[in-house]
Amino acid sequence: MADPRIAKLAKVLVQYSLDVRKGDWVRIDGSSLAGDLMAAAYAEVLARGGHPSIQASLPGIRHHFLKNATKQQLAYLSPAERLAFRKVDKILNILGGWNSKEMTHVDPQALGLLQSSRKAVFDMIMRRVSSGSLGLCITQFPCDSSAQDAEMALSEYEEFIFRAALLDKRDPVAAWRELSRRQEKIIKHLSRLKTIHIVGPDTDLSFRVAGRIWVNCDGKINFPDGEIFTGPWENSAEGHIRYAFPAVYAGREVSDVRLTFKKGKVVEATAEKGAELLDTLLDTDPGARRVGELAFGTNPAIKEFTKNTLFDEKIGGTMHIALGASLPQSGAKNKSAIHWDMVCDTRRGFTIYGDGKPIHRNGKFLIK
Repeated sequence: MADPRIAKLAKVLVQYSLDVRKGDWVRIDGSSLAGDLMAAAYAEVLARGGHPSIQASLPGIRHHFLKNATKQQLAYLSPAERLAFRKVDKILNILGGWNSKEMTHVDPQALGLLQSSRKAVFDMIMRRVSSGSLGLCITQFPCDSSAQDAEMALSEYEEFIFRAALLDKRDPVAAWRELSRRQEKIIKHLSRLKTIHIVGPDTDLSFRVAGRIWVNCDGKINFPDGEIFTGPWENSAEGHIRYAFPAVYAGREVSDVRLTFKKGKVVEATAEKGAELLDTLLDTDPGARRVGELAFGTNPAIKEFTKNTLFDEKIGGTMHIALGASLPQSGAKNKSAIHWDMVCDTRRGFTIYGDGKPIHRNGKFLIK
């Protein structure tokens, strides 16, 4: 018997996050391992009068492709895929597979080429999401591989996910709307700022944000959510930062990352582990060395680092900086085939300044 919380999650995703309407074409993507959630979402879409379709992946397929495809095959995107992303009304992307480490020995160049080949589609999706012509939601199915990454038993990981999604609340939708209202109050203050300055251990990094839009992430695109982000001016990042948390990309960890910025560009990058992948992705294209996103994590139910960016970037009290593509709704303009979120644990020893005044210290907003 399927976990009844899966059905509850599907209802929130379809009714609240995607707001599926009669006649919507809804594409449900995920691994066949997430079949229970895919089936529950399918049923919810049907009940709302939508037209669901399922794209289910099989174990090991992506690894086989990246290990064996030619450069021409890596760069190929079928006309059917292009058309689908141009025409679909809503996309539910469900994360969770059999082996989160299967990309460990894949050539970083292959990963980079795959990302580059899909840049046009990525840009189109971001434009459509920003304009409101496409609904997109990314969520996580609780599976053993992700539980292992988080160093939890599967039952513990399930509890972690459902708690982070506020499904333990009597009315999860009302809880998400309340979180949205709290974040909107913070955004009113942040929107008046011209500069953000992050100061902490091995970190002294500043950005210009004047005129950029702060976005309230309240469970509509990512689920669970809890984030406030903007896109800083592309040439404004100055200083250096060190990440205590590993930076995770396609299941691969890059640990003890240190970045130095001048005039908005990464001019020096080191890592204790995964330096080759870091260098390769930074060289993907000119925009990969610039900051596309600056954000605060605000979900108080997410406390642990689980090596899953969907959750880690939402940890209450943290900040994250994404290298690469800007998200259009922030008003930023950086273009890249990558968007790599790196989470900085600002809950101890960090102060964030806005226009020279403290606004966030040791993981707590000072804004009232």
